[in-house]
Amino acid sequence: MSYEIFHADCFDWLRDRPGNSIHGVLTDPPYGLIEFSRPELDKLRNGKGGGVWRIPPTLGGCRRDPLPRFTVLSQREKSNLREYMRDWGQALMPVLVPGAHVIVAGHPMLQYLVQSGMAEADFEVRGAIMRLYTSFRGGDRPKGAEQEFAEVSVTPRSACEPWMLFRKPLGERTVAENLRRWGTGGLRRLAVDKPLPEAIASGRTPDVETAISDHPCLKPQHFLRILARALLPAGRGVILDPFLGSGSTVAAAQAIGYDAIGVEIDETYFLQAKEHIPRLAALYPDFFGDRLELGPSAQTFSASDTRALPQTYPLFAPGG
Repeated sequence: MSYEIFHADCFDWLRDRPGNSIHGVLTDPPYGLIEFSRPELDKLRNGKGGGVWRIPPTLGGCRRDPLPRFTVLSQREKSNLREYMRDWGQALMPVLVPGAHVIVAGHPMLQYLVQSGMAEADFEVRGAIMRLYTSFRGGDRPKGAEQEFAEVSVTPRSACEPWMLFRKPLGERTVAENLRRWGTGGLRRLAVDKPLPEAIASGRTPDVETAISDHPCLKPQHFLRILARALLPAGRGVILDPFLGSGSTVAAAQAIGYDAIGVEIDETYFLQAKEHIPRLAALYPDFFGDRLELGPSAQTFSASDTRALPQTYPLFAPGG
């Protein structure tokens, strides 16, 4: 097993990559949105308030990481996002072997735009794997009228994150034939009698991982290793993360024995990933993504985990 990481624009990198050389993609794109523009990232890194990144206070004893402020997108911004995913999908398609799966992290309010763009790039839309976890997103009362409308939430409290599933069309007549030739076309089961579920209980990224990387969108190794393992049903091939960020996807692939490639346009994140990948990969040495629990020697996760719930307002039952 080995990995390579590149400091490059993924569009340029994909253009120069040989065809039929990647067997799966697992990534969390920035979607070209303003949160990851240079001015806003500089504000985040300098610890300044304002902008689209807000630094929430400690609530209920739980320190909150910086979070992007999700706003209502204009029609032009929606079109930009859909077109961005279409263009990215078109750049990605030639480097993938037939039947390769692409797993893309998303947000429930953006999911339809991502799927629409990828479908325009001729990918098959294969649903989504839901990461079940409690987040800070949603559930807020109307701004400036919290007491007046104490029993009203503008949106539901988020309890899941869709990781959208796409597939390059098969190159052979059947999945079985595609698996024999390319090693792709399906998803690897957890065990012979346990298919990969479409909902996986997760939790906030453990402190042992955030102590290694302070990337604002760091995802837990527990969840990533399950998805990375599933991407290569024949147990061989190369996984790509074209939006490397913290390097957590490449670390997950390394931990379970897969070859991986990461591409990152931001120099700061690229340099951090070089340091963080081996440290993240070394965590949980007995967990290879072939079960849903980390095990007794490490933190386990539950969809009902409430450690990350803000305590500003109590939860209440309908009509309560």
